[in-house]
Amino acid sequence: MAYRKIILGTNEIYHLYNRGVEKRPIFLIRKDYLRFISLVNYYRFANCPIKFSHFKTLSIEERNNILARLDKESKKLVDIMTFCLMPNHVHFLLKQLLDNGISKFMAKITNAFSHYFNVRHERVGHLFQGNFGAVRMENDEQLVYVSRYIHLNPVSSYLIEIEDIDDYDYSSFPEYIGRKSGFCNTKEILSYFKNADDYKKFVYDQADYAKQLENINHLTMEDE
Repeated sequence: MAYRKIILGTNEIYHLYNRGVEKRPIFLIRKDYLRFISLVNYYRFANCPIKFSHFKTLSIEERNNILARLDKESKKLVDIMTFCLMPNHVHFLLKQLLDNGISKFMAKITNAFSHYFNVRHERVGHLFQGNFGAVRMENDEQLVYVSRYIHLNPVSSYLIEIEDIDDYDYSSFPEYIGRKSGFCNTKEILSYFKNADDYKKFVYDQADYAKQLENINHLTMEDE
């Protein structure tokens, strides 16, 4: 059994990373991405009343009522600060709000998604490659630079062009620039900027990003 190298502390912020076993794709079609995002939205709460598979069968109105009630009454395991889904891996910036919150959250979403993926795509076996990577953010500068690293992943991986990042549906960046609503806590990172446009410029500034990338590389993931 693999053991985690670091202790995940409550009220600390971490960059979380996981990928498909043998670097294989974990998202094959748009519905896969949307399913994963829905799982993230649901299982960030500590007291989900039913399994997601049951939740998914309810009407939109019933689902919205459950989410609204959870938002009002339930504690959260984690705050989702940023996320980005790539064809064969996922990134998060998460703040742990309850003891063991990150581990519980990651277990719930990866187990539920693995079951969905295997049924839908007629496969068996593990989908994700072992334990997720976790790196604690040590200061504010690291936090904002890693948020940019995460949001630029589709660009740096040559999946999309920089001008298409505003509408990349599988990350939190559209939330940060006001293109759509969502479930992320954007306030903490945006508080370091004058406004959302300033943050957008910060993300778009690839030259500055390239200069900083080497400095933050050890903060992005434990083991590639």
